[in-house]
Parts: sequence; C-alpha cells; structure tokens
Amino acid sequence: MSRTVGVVVPAFRPDVAVLQRYLDMLQTVVAPDELRVELDDPAPAVAEALADGPAHVNAVEKRRGKGAAITDGFEALETDVLAFADADGSTPAESIDAVVAPVRAGEADLAVGSRRHPEADIRSHQSVLRQRLGDGFAWIARRFLDVDLYDYQCGAKALSREAWEAVRGHLYEPGFAWDVELVAMAGALEQRIVEVPVAWEDHPESTVSPTQAVPELLTALLSARHRARRLAGHPLHTNIGTPRDERPPLVHRYK
Repeated sequence: MSRTVGVVVPAFRPDVAVLQRYLDMLQTVVAPDELRVELDDPAPAVAEALADGPAHVNAVEKRRGKGAAITDGFEALETDVLAFADADGSTPAESIDAVVAPVRAGEADLAVGSRRHPEADIRSHQSVLRQRLGDGFAWIARRFLDVDLYDYQCGAKALSREAWEAVRGHLYEPGFAWDVELVAMAGALEQRIVEVPVAWEDHPESTVSPTQAVPELLTALLSARHRARRLAGHPLHTNIGTPRDERPPLVHRYK
C-alpha cells in the first residue's frame, strides 16, 4: 500500500516569486498528497499571491518561529509521511523527494537532509562566516549528541506518522533550533535515522542572523542533550531536573 506524503513549508516574509516557483516544483516532483505553507506575519498581498497556488496557506499574523510553524503544519497534516522544506528553495524539489523516499519506503523513521555529507552537491557556498559557524556547530553537535550526523540544521527532513506521534510531545524549541532538538529526541527514542545528501544553493538573504543564531543554537543543544539523555534513561541526567519541564511542549503551546 502506498504511503501518503505531506510537505510543510514554513515561511516568514518570503520572496513571493521564489516561493511560488518552489511550490510548483514541489508539487510536480514530490507530488505530495498535501502541500501546506505555514506563513508567519505576512503582508496581505503575500497571502493573496499564494492563494491560487498548489498549496494550502495558513497565514498567522504573528511570528511563531520556524519550529512552531512546522509543528502546527505537521499537526494539521493527515498523511503517513510528514516532511518540511525551507521556503527559500535552497534545497531543490528533487532533493526533498530524495529525503522523503526512505521514509515513504519504510526504511527510516526520520530522514535528515545533509549539506555537509561528502556526497552533497553544493551549488553555491555560504559566506565564510556562515560556513565556519555552521561547520563549528555541526562539529560540537556530533560530540554532544548521541546521533552522529554531518549536518543537523539543513532545512529538509521527513519522518513517519508513527515517529511524529512519538516525538511531538518532546519538542519545545519554537525557532530554528527545532531541527537539532528533533534529531536529538528521535535518537533518544531509538528511531531509525538516515542522513541523505542533498543538492543545496545558498540564499544570502536568509532572515537568520549568524550572531543571534550561535548562542541560541548552543543553548538549545545543551538543553536537547540533557533532555534526550533523560528520555533515554541515562541515570545522571534522569536525576537532574530541567526548567524546560515547567513549560508545555509546542503541541500544547501553539494551538
């Protein structure tokens, strides 16, 4: 029996023309059963321009953050496979399809797109600063987490409905640190994780500031490591409390 696929595209003040072309390519190449844009803080003209496209558009007047937007999108999907792709189109539709493939085939619970995999096709590079910060974070994450990947932050991931149901209550990060948290919690739950090399093209107009990203990512990494090890039953981490436990997960905060 074929597994249905849903794709969520989180977007904050996107380039409308770029996003329209990307949605058309996702519809053509991936052919998802559901295609959904989670649009934060849009100008009225943006939502109107996207209304006639292939995706259902959920426009929210505030900025939820990438993680919260994807969470809301995943909660709305009714498909067997849930995937997301960044709105700038840095990862082409063909690579999104490649990320979806092992989950659709039942070969993985979580598939992680990777720009840093030796077989990745980097078509244009980030600035030196962004590249070094990204490489440095990936190096640290490999040593802090129990999931060994080349890349934790690429905006292309897919997971099964069953994997999402298991992990959804353990996700707290509303921003771009959500990616690393998802990987950490999936690893703690012993889900089957595969890394898929992707084609990737840098878009320097990203709304993520490197100077703001570094402290947020490092803080989230420490929190994710601690909570993942608690979830996995590590004695030391089980006996240490965490302030995160006092806050509800995203699935309860964003409704």
